[in-house]
Amino acid sequence: MVEFDPRWPDDFTWLARQIADALGTRALIIEHIGSTSVPGLAAKPVIDIDLTVAVPADEGTWLPPLEAAGFDLVIREPWWYEHRVVVFEVPRCNVHVFGPESPEPVRHRIFRDWLRQHPQDRALYSAAKVAAAAGSNAAGEHVMEYNARKQLVVRAIYDRAFRAAGLL
Repeated sequence: MVEFDPRWPDDFTWLARQIADALGTRALIIEHIGSTSVPGLAAKPVIDIDLTVAVPADEGTWLPPLEAAGFDLVIREPWWYEHRVVVFEVPRCNVHVFGPESPEPVRHRIFRDWLRQHPQDRALYSAAKVAAAAGSNAAGEHVMEYNARKQLVVRAIYDRAFRAAGLL
């Protein structure tokens, strides 16, 4: 966990250009999400990107061009909205691939935008992340345990954001 790095938006812009150049119109949406997309928020120094493609399960249409551009497939979760993850090493990033019917990219954008606009929740989330990282690192845990440690705060923020958007 590190303090916000003002270079992260530029890293995203560069990565998004690599994705767009590789995929052309096959990249329906490319969004900077996650903690590195929220100015002032502590984060793991890994750019998170949501990439929407027409059919994630049809990997032959989008994966080979990304691999040719230096991205590597590391996760395939067909049971969860056909989710895939490709990574890039420098700058480090996780590209979460979803289809247009998945609600996940919308949830990610709502959360990101809420934190950008609500400094109290940004500070609350930052404190939860730092505490979760310290606890998980001390216990030798993995990312799923880290996520569980901050889950109550995340859910509370989602509740406020969804209510404000009229979704609850």
